Amino acid sequence: MLNEIPSIAALKDYRPSIASRVYADDGELVDEFFAEDRKLIKISEVPKIAIHAFVAAEDARFFQHQGVDWQSITRAFYKNLEAGHIVQGGSTITQQVAKSLYLSSERSYLRKLKEAILAYKIDKYLTKDEILNLYLNSIYLGHGTYGIEAASQGYFGKSARQLTLPRPLFWPASRKHRIIIRLTFIMNG
Repeated sequence: MLNEIPSIAALKDYRPSIASRVYADDGELVDEFFAEDRKLIKISEVPKIAIHAFVAAEDARFFQHQGVDWQSITRAFYKNLEAGHIVQGGSTITQQVAKSLYLSSERSYLRKLKEAILAYKIDKYLTKDEILNLYLNSIYLGHGTYGIEAASQGYFGKSARQLTLPRPLFWPASRKHRIIIRLTFIMNG
């Protein structure tokens, strides 16, 4: 099983697919073509309040653990056991990065074990800011948008660099609960 875990060496050079843009002679954007609507942004350009909002909603102990948060996994296990079905996840931001970049979305204990091992290795290999940079540029945020920059432009018509407080909550009602929580943190503090 351990020999099936992919190498993380390429993470420092990670280059996700982005849109191809077609411009008119005058420089005006004519159209964009993409499989995933993704616009990259450096972590240093994302407002701290947005970073804190994602961390608070997704992985409150992100800066304390080493890729895997055993407290959250244990809490989720007992909550799920009590409910009789899965109501909570225990994945960290680093585990979500490992899953989205290296693994399938298959639900199995073997995949979760691989995810945990990869997350631990990623946490040792990258800084927390580098992990957040990967996460904020790769997370799916609905309606075909990947990453905070594409979502911010798609939902608010402005760059994630310009997210400020307070701002009305204009997130589509169809979005998942945790995404609404993220945006509520960002827009309302």
